[in-house]
Amino acid sequence: MKTDNANIIRLKDYKKPDYTITQTDLTIKIFDQYTQVESTLYFTKNNEVSGLPELSLNGIDQAIQSIHLDERELFEPSYRYENEVLTLQPTAENFILKSITHIHPNKNTSLEGLYQSGTMICSQCEAEGFRKITFYLDRPDVMAVFTTHIEANRKQYPVLLSNGNPIDQGELADERHFATWHDPFPKPSYLFAAVAGDLVRHDDVFVTQSGREVSLRIFAEAHNAHKTDFAIDSLKRSMSWDEKRYGREYDLDIFMIVASDYFNMGAMENKGLNIFNSAAVLASPETSNDARFDRIEAIVAHEYFHNWSGNRVTCRDWFQLTLKEGLTVYRDSQFTADTHNAAVKRISDVEDLKSAQFSEDAGPNAHPIQPQEYVEINNFYTATVYEKGAEIIRMINTIIGDENFRKGTDLYFDTFDGQAVTTEDFVGCMEKVSSVDFTQFKRWYVQAGTPTVDVSESYDAGTQTYQLSFKQHCKPTPNQP
Repeated sequence: MKTDNANIIRLKDYKKPDYTITQTDLTIKIFDQYTQVESTLYFTKNNEVSGLPELSLNGIDQAIQSIHLDERELFEPSYRYENEVLTLQPTAENFILKSITHIHPNKNTSLEGLYQSGTMICSQCEAEGFRKITFYLDRPDVMAVFTTHIEANRKQYPVLLSNGNPIDQGELADERHFATWHDPFPKPSYLFAAVAGDLVRHDDVFVTQSGREVSLRIFAEAHNAHKTDFAIDSLKRSMSWDEKRYGREYDLDIFMIVASDYFNMGAMENKGLNIFNSAAVLASPETSNDARFDRIEAIVAHEYFHNWSGNRVTCRDWFQLTLKEGLTVYRDSQFTADTHNAAVKRISDVEDLKSAQFSEDAGPNAHPIQPQEYVEINNFYTATVYEKGAEIIRMINTIIGDENFRKGTDLYFDTFDGQAVTTEDFVGCMEKVSSVDFTQFKRWYVQAGTPTVDVSESYDAGTQTYQLSFKQHCKPTPNQP
């Protein structure tokens, strides 16, 4: 593939955004031929930036109906929309930008943003899909509080969901209705979720360690409604385990899972509203084998554990992907080991690592768990970033011990709650609680390849001393000596 003219994104070029968004208010009106998105964004300027630089927002396939800067409507050339970027000139350090655009979920074949999924409409925004819903600073280090209002035809879409807690619902003219959701926890746009469809709901309740009742809801299409029991039991076990093992209590009043036969990924950890492909969450004793149940339990746990390791504390940029995925894979592995048989789980993890990740490390696509550059971030959702990333977290745990590892995760979650951070921030917490110097160890994050370990032995009969010597090296990999 020729990439001479590709736009290469490099970690060394990272810079903070000139502006950030503190509050995002969305109104999504679903019609047969199009969906209208009304966006109200509250901006504030980065204090480290001088002057008032231009504002550039990501936006793909947005049919602009109107744009207002504070109370003033803008017309071209007061703004430019070209090459999937909307550019305009702010006039103050704090301002409100309102836009009304039309999008077409029924024609969105990219399966990113808001798209038709069978008979429902759902979203998929990781890594950069939100820009297909509205104009935005579509990057993980911009975290805002979201309020989402959805309107649609009641008969066609009786269920309207988004992130957070429900705060309002009601009837509208022309057989339409609405639902409004508010998520009080700041999140990046990649964690936004919306669903509209005709779904059956399965309810349950989980009582947290502090005594709060959390409403649990799993939504599925009618023909799958009888397959949700195991998923909701897995969710309750996951919530209880995370409280006991990591001290992490769920934070919203409601936790929801939506299962769709047509969702384009296995599952997605959107804050408070996980969306799954049916194969990753639904099962019945009549038609599913043990492996299916094991897989569902692990995936439900993984997406729930992201509530802290990925949502409450998220990635500063996409080079930090293993920060959330490696840590969460390790956490779901611990959950399975504690719930079932630790030795069997360890054997299974190593078998998967050897079959999938070792071959990746040995081939032309070898890359470190923290890539230093990319052309397309979706190419880095790999066994290396996930499974090798989890093994590196496991090594940290082994080096400093379980007690210090728990202290380190407590420090990490408590220090960086509501922030977008880096792998260095995570390792730094482990160094601080253990007084272990991880300078050399950090090379695991930037060095590709599977290490080769040579072992030699010697025995001195006179002193009755037996000695083992270990020597480790990495073979050259693409772009790394």
